[in-house]
Amino acid sequence: MSNGETTDPEGPQEIQYDPSSSQYDLFECPDCDNVVLVLGRDDPPMSCHDKPMERVTDLEMSVKPPDVRQVLLQAFGLPKAGLDICLCVIGEGPLSANEVAETLGYDRSTVTRYLNKLVELGLLRRSELNREAGGVVNVYHSVDLERMRRETLIGFYVWAGEAAALIEDANLTKQDYLEENPDQKLPDVFWESFPERDG
Repeated sequence: MSNGETTDPEGPQEIQYDPSSSQYDLFECPDCDNVVLVLGRDDPPMSCHDKPMERVTDLEMSVKPPDVRQVLLQAFGLPKAGLDICLCVIGEGPLSANEVAETLGYDRSTVTRYLNKLVELGLLRRSELNREAGGVVNVYHSVDLERMRRETLIGFYVWAGEAAALIEDANLTKQDYLEENPDQKLPDVFWESFPERDG
């Protein structure tokens, strides 16, 4: 299987980072804690301390495989209905909220809410269309696909950066706690000590 996937009949698949088959690379600085995620490049993306960063090759931790629906939900607040609406407009637009609702069989208020969210995210754009019978209606169009690719990728990297910063905070806080309390187990309330970041 690609990307080092393994099958466990007792549970979900897990993925272990494999630099020989992954579509991305991880690089780290040999002199400090800097780590960089790179998508679609073969060479070290940058230097640190005036030295090229080194490709990570020895990561032993396995992770659960990402699910695109969960990624969209977590990173962009975009569940299946939002994705359906986005793909409908990309494939058949320009469309009004009523036309999207009729096509997908969704409630109009749900469609309108997600259309506005998709416009805010930069995945769709909105314009006004003059009706033949008079009046105007909002219609929704796809943005340029290359722009969409860039926006979603950078948006995800921002989310991933926030997630990585939370993990680093947790590791450092745990280390400080254990140094101050060497004879105690890490209490459950440890996790409650992290304030939620503004989203």
